[in-house]
Amino acid sequence: MEAMYTAGLNIHYFGVIVLMGVVLFNIVMLSLSHHIVRYSKRMRIVMPISSSLIALILFTGAVMMAAKHLHFTFANSAMIVIGILMIILEAKRYKTLKRKTDITQEGAFALYKKKAFRFLGIEMSLLIAITLWMMAQ
Repeated sequence: MEAMYTAGLNIHYFGVIVLMGVVLFNIVMLSLSHHIVRYSKRMRIVMPISSSLIALILFTGAVMMAAKHLHFTFANSAMIVIGILMIILEAKRYKTLKRKTDITQEGAFALYKKKAFRFLGIEMSLLIAITLWMMAQ
């Protein structure tokens, strides 16, 4: 049982590290993009990856909580809240690109970039903060 818990914990950590890499990749991809159509095509490929990683992290966290007999700690609650915030931020970022960015409007991509950088910055800071906090415990 202990080996399975340790393996689940390692998968959880690996998922968080890979998600940080995907968020960093999103930041780089956004900063290097100049055409909204090309960016949106690339984002449609990367978006399911980040969503799958968030789901992986939440699933492995739920399995580990079940292994601990659903013992809620403040750290567990904080991770659940951050997971939900990550889902909301990703949905807002995609919704902003899909609905509010008109391809024909001049400067629309620049406005989207500003909002998307804010969303991605919040995501990265949340991930780094919770990772550093959990490593300190």
